Amino acid sequence: MKKIPSFTIDHIRLKRGIYVSRQDEAGGETITTFDVRMKEPNREPALSPSAIHTIEHLAATFLRNHPQWASRIIYWGPMGCLTGNYLIVKGDVSSAEILPLVRETFEFVASFEGDVPGASARDCGNCLLMNLPEARWEARKYLAEVLECATDENLNYPQ
Repeated sequence: MKKIPSFTIDHIRLKRGIYVSRQDEAGGETITTFDVRMKEPNREPALSPSAIHTIEHLAATFLRNHPQWASRIIYWGPMGCLTGNYLIVKGDVSSAEILPLVRETFEFVASFEGDVPGASARDCGNCLLMNLPEARWEARKYLAEVLECATDENLNYPQ
């Protein structure tokens, strides 16, 4: 079988950052998928399932309610390897162009207080798998170490 594109990225050299994973055409529109990589693959511990699940609920809610971007957000969700998330948006958008939105999203997660949206048995299939303090800690770490000081190395896949 042919490898899918995400398995052709050199994960040994991959840094934390935001990368254009792929672009597709759908209904005459470009759809951009971003690799929002919070952990260096195979070199640091992955996110805990409860932290990334909480980040998923908060980030998806924030993005789908964003005043400028809501109509362009298609999907936000965790990677199976627990090293980051995928963000899918309508349009031909670069990593540099999406960086301010991702920064804003993680600022929201890092400072969130209260009940996590959708974290009830009625709204979620595994509502007990939540850890807001850990999600906030991971968001602050990603903000400080990556998003607030991103360079080309954090915005373009390694060649």
